[in-house]
This record gives sequence, structure tokens and C-alpha cells, in this order.
Amino acid sequence: MADRLRSAAFALFFYGLSVPIVLGTPVVALFGTRILRGYCIGWARLGVWSARHIAGIRIQVDGQRAAGPALYAAKHQAMFETMALAIMLDAPAIVMKRELARIPLWGWAARRYGVIVVDRAANAKALRQMMREAREAMGEGRSVLIFPEGTRVAPGETPPLRSGFAGLYRALSLAVVPVALDSGRLWPRRGPKRSGVVTFSFGAPIAPGLPRADAEAAVHRGINALES
Repeated sequence: MADRLRSAAFALFFYGLSVPIVLGTPVVALFGTRILRGYCIGWARLGVWSARHIAGIRIQVDGQRAAGPALYAAKHQAMFETMALAIMLDAPAIVMKRELARIPLWGWAARRYGVIVVDRAANAKALRQMMREAREAMGEGRSVLIFPEGTRVAPGETPPLRSGFAGLYRALSLAVVPVALDSGRLWPRRGPKRSGVVTFSFGAPIAPGLPRADAEAAVHRGINALES
């Protein structure tokens, strides 16, 4: 019962405030990318703050983040990590499905923020565009964040990686940092949120230049390190 009450209070507070914040994003985007990124990080901070102080969801970080910009490959179980990792990684360029980038106004604002759009049925030209956007992000000193399994999954599920990861890994020629997490235990797709601790475990960097199969296997192990 307590979790249901906290979850309801969180939804009322956070989503209630998120509606005007999200609607205001295209307007803020008119004032420039830097201001827009700060605005988005402010929204993410509101989400993480609300999760902690209303829903009782705290964060524990294990391992080390890279000293500078890097390619991060993370597990994806809930909306929570998109907010938490945006803060931890200082507004990274997030690889996003093309369907989301097509949402009127919001999609334009997301492009203005500096996301990297991936098309699951991409042709060679679209893939080159994705690589170009990733290199531009790194050139700005930003990290790149990809959820290589392609979508949110339930705790315990370990689907294979999507092809977009291999292209980024090869094109950027950077070590990749796998990020395991267990947010789905407390932030399920359906039902009330539960209080507790979400662990973010940053694995050892995986060297660039590995054969595709070896790199994908290492990342798959890394992002699923907390699965049992």
C-alpha cells in the first residue's frame, strides 16, 4: 500500500510538472542548444529528485565513468535511467529511434538538443548520417549513449544487440563503457513503483578495434552483469 501511495504521489507531482515543461521545450529550443540542454538536464534532475524524495528510489553507482567523452552502452529497463544517465554523463548525445524524432515540434527540439537518430531499417546513407552525428557529438566534447538492445526490456531479459551499436563502435574507434543497471525491479512497465536502490554498474572499458562478434559479446556481458 505504501508503494502505491508513493507511486501515485510521484505520478501526480512529476508528470503533472512534466506536461508544461515538455510543451515548453520547442520554445526553449529557439534560444539555442546550450540553453536547451540545460533545460533538459533540469527536467531530468526533477525526475531523479522526485523519484528519490517521493517514490523512495535511490541510486548507487559502482565502477568508474570515463575521464572524458566516451561511448557508453547501457541496459534499458525503464525511463529512469534515461534521466539519471543524462545527468551522470553531462548531457550526452543519446541514440534515439527515428519514430521519436518524427513527433511534431518535439522531434525538432530533440534534434536541436543533439540526439543521434537511428533507423532500424536504415540504408547506407542513413547509417552514414548517424555516424556523422556521433562524430560531431564527440567533437563537441560530449559522450555518446546508446541502449544497444534497442528497447526497454524486463528484468532478466537479455536480447541480442541491435546492429546500430556495431556501426558506432567501428566508426568512433573508441573504447566503449558498458553500463549494467536494475531499474526495472523498482520502476516496472506496469504497476506501481517500489522504493529501493537502483544500481548503476560501470564496467571496465572495452578496447576499440575488436572484431564485431568479440565487441558485441563483451558489451552484452557487461550490460547484463546484474542479471541473474
